[in-house]
Amino acid sequence: MTISDWVQQYLGTATPFLIYVLLGALVFIETGILIAFFIPGDSILFAAGFVAATRHDTNIVILVSIIVLAAFFGDQIGFVLGRKYGRNYLGKSQRPAIQKMIKRSEDFYEKYGWTAVVLARFYPWIRTFIPPIAGLGKMNYYKFLSANIFGALLWGAGITTLGFYAASIPALDGSSRQIAGFFIFLTIAITIKNFVRSKRN
Repeated sequence: MTISDWVQQYLGTATPFLIYVLLGALVFIETGILIAFFIPGDSILFAAGFVAATRHDTNIVILVSIIVLAAFFGDQIGFVLGRKYGRNYLGKSQRPAIQKMIKRSEDFYEKYGWTAVVLARFYPWIRTFIPPIAGLGKMNYYKFLSANIFGALLWGAGITTLGFYAASIPALDGSSRQIAGFFIFLTIAITIKNFVRSKRN
């Protein structure tokens, strides 16, 4: 089933308000609630942009704004949950393995936290777990905040806008998975490159 078929079947008769609420809720749930890690966020964003392009009553600016805000607040919620509840729960454990894990998390987010939060946006599943782990690892709040804002804009606005303009290119109509996969592959390649460089240094 192509993106246009999906749009026609599931969102063709929905009101713009319902589309905004539904897509905003899906993005927020995927990024803010740990049990919703299975939601295919990249494909949803691409399809959302396609919806705005194929419906004259759906505004791409409003849609992108809602998605970016939902992605931002989802990660903020995850960070707070990790900081307030995850840290308190694990911090009470006297097991050496738990304390060692906490220390490693703190060291990691001290060195690579900002980049990890941004890049995690493009990793299915991982983007759901990075914010609470950042909170658990006591990542600096303002560093997390700036990374969250940048990542939400890059991911939310970027892929949604890509879907919007892809609607005018027939060859891309059924290629949302491949396009999302390209972004994921590119992100992994950059991560490996940075890791190898840090090891050399």
